[in-house]
Amino acid sequence: MKRILLTLAAAALALAASAQPKELHILSANDMHAKIQNFPQLAAIADSLRAQYPSLLILSAGDNRTGDPLNDIYEIPAYPMVALMNQVGFKATTLGNHEFDSGPAGLTRLINLSTFDYICCNVIPDPSWGMHLRPYEIFDVNGMTVGIVGIVQIGISGHPDSHPDNCKGFTFLPPEETLQQYSWLRDKCDVVILLSHIGYEGDVDLSARVPWIDLIVSGHSHTQLAGGEIHNGVMITQNVNRLQRVTHTTLTVDGGKVTAKKAENIEVQDYPKKNRVVELMTDFFCTNPEFERVVGTIDAPFTSYEELGILMADSFREMGGADVGFCNYGGVRYDYLPAGPFTVSDILKLDPFGNDAVELTITGEELRQMLLSCCAADEDRFPVVSGITCELIKDKKNPSKIKNLVLYGPDGKKLNLKNSYKVVTNTYVASISTSPRKDQGRALNYQTAQMIQDYVAKQGHLNYAGRKVIKETLK
Repeated sequence: MKRILLTLAAAALALAASAQPKELHILSANDMHAKIQNFPQLAAIADSLRAQYPSLLILSAGDNRTGDPLNDIYEIPAYPMVALMNQVGFKATTLGNHEFDSGPAGLTRLINLSTFDYICCNVIPDPSWGMHLRPYEIFDVNGMTVGIVGIVQIGISGHPDSHPDNCKGFTFLPPEETLQQYSWLRDKCDVVILLSHIGYEGDVDLSARVPWIDLIVSGHSHTQLAGGEIHNGVMITQNVNRLQRVTHTTLTVDGGKVTAKKAENIEVQDYPKKNRVVELMTDFFCTNPEFERVVGTIDAPFTSYEELGILMADSFREMGGADVGFCNYGGVRYDYLPAGPFTVSDILKLDPFGNDAVELTITGEELRQMLLSCCAADEDRFPVVSGITCELIKDKKNPSKIKNLVLYGPDGKKLNLKNSYKVVTNTYVASISTSPRKDQGRALNYQTAQMIQDYVAKQGHLNYAGRKVIKETLK
């Protein structure tokens, strides 16, 4: 009898313990863009949290790669990021638009080298690639069932924002419509997490229609949030890019549902500790003296995307022997560079995509329409130009809307829209700018990053302080 009572007591205690609230701890990153130099600190943060919470879940909202030549031009492009993410212990990532930058063959190879899952429900790879891409996954974390689903943005061209050639071999589905097909996860899981690469504003809008999701780990727009924000009952977390910060989120689970949510940012670069093993790995990946070769001298610091973009556009125009050079705003990858040496690494980080130069002979009106088309395809960010200046006439009642675009030549007079001009841009811009034009362009077999390098070497000294090529007028 005593044995039976003891057994019943033990069962009761076990039942009571299982009924106690549990905590799910998540360490999340987004838009790391190959900032491998910050991984020793990230690993130390993960070590510290894992010592307190052994079941720590480490997740990424995509764009893990593209942004540092040490990673992007490695023998296996982007392998350093995969190796470091493996070592830190990432559990899952969704696809960002830059995961497609090495095409389906490159992405398949990276997935096969990863010890973490790639989760994205609105991308279907051609079966011939044998790509292990999952629409969702359910994990058992410390006795809690955690469902994770992922989505990536789709641009107006019908694919994520990568070169169209990189997106061949995939079928892309509407993110929200496809996501809603997985609402059944709510009935199966204690916690449902969305790894989203559609941007902060898109996720805020989406939150009103996905009450079945507890947490959105958000990426793509590089929006800095203070911990996490609650929108329509859904928590959203996101940080700026390049692994400056990560988020530690705590979800309290009671009775099979999330009853409390909190999130805090953690500074990565200034974190006082480093993981020694990851530091040695990073040192190995960072050893490439050619990237530190000085090409020119910066006399005054670059302090904006526009100034650096004008440098790029000047390079296209000058080295391509053109009247006009331009590049998409999103193709300018950072907004500050101090005075001092300008290295090969600086150039490859500024233009990391491996694009080739494209030459077109088009009329002034065709150029005007091409600039507007590029703007629309690049999230309404107007391109950066050289050889001309642009006046954007915007609607006073709706300043985000461009009512008219006026082009001016180097003499300050309005450009003759009937005349023909030689224009040089990059292959990505030529592909996304779908406005009508007779000349679709010819490849120059000259990489744009090499153009920039040659231009900087030719100039020797650079001073772009205060340079402007775009004026906005409200009417």
